[in-house]
Amino acid sequence: MFQRIRSYAQSILERDPAARSVWDVVFSYPGFHALALHRVAHALWQRGWLWLARWISHWGRFLTGIEIHPGARIGARVFIDHGMGVVIGETAEIGDDCTIYQGVTLGGTSLDKGAKRHPTLGKGVIVGANSQVLGSFTVGDGAKIGSGAVVTKPVPAGATAVGNPARIIQEGEAARREAAAAKMGFSAYGVTQSDDPVSQALRGLIDGTAAQDHQIALLWQAIEKLACKIDPDCVPDNAALHEQFEAQKLNQLVGD
Repeated sequence: MFQRIRSYAQSILERDPAARSVWDVVFSYPGFHALALHRVAHALWQRGWLWLARWISHWGRFLTGIEIHPGARIGARVFIDHGMGVVIGETAEIGDDCTIYQGVTLGGTSLDKGAKRHPTLGKGVIVGANSQVLGSFTVGDGAKIGSGAVVTKPVPAGATAVGNPARIIQEGEAARREAAAAKMGFSAYGVTQSDDPVSQALRGLIDGTAAQDHQIALLWQAIEKLACKIDPDCVPDNAALHEQFEAQKLNQLVGD
């Protein structure tokens, strides 16, 4: 038991720079206390001691501000950081090494007793502060849910869900957008990391500009081919490969 406590405390030390020692975690972290009480309540719940399990769960909520139904299944090394206002429903399942911040709700959208009503989090999922994950679907391994997001549909492994209602950003999409922005001498993520309307508009402009550059490059390539058919001495320079718009070059190709 002591080895398990030490392993859990060590995982918190690795993920929270504010933690100073194992003793600091064991005595001062409400997430640690809430999960320790949940282990007891869950064991009683599985053995049919439903009233006693709910009573222990209630005291855990009173002491820590974290409400975990004793029926919830929680894996190893789960870290509830700060934790105030966290609510985890009866049929929720949380995989190993997940991180959950304050104000998170893993809730249900159905009143059907006995059915799976709450979400399942894969391994290594990060759920940002004040986000709401509602429904009986799966959040894939390594996925991230942004702060304040409202998620009501599955999230693929490695993807990120942001906004209300949440939209899914596939792994690699953010890097692609940043690369497109860098070509214009502008960093989208240097302006804002949040998903406010201005940020979304800027990202849309960047995506649109990147697509237009590609279309212009294709048009340029077609014009070069036509120009070379008219002028036998024309030598194509594969300008389309650069995907850069130069008005002067285009004017020369059309004979202006």
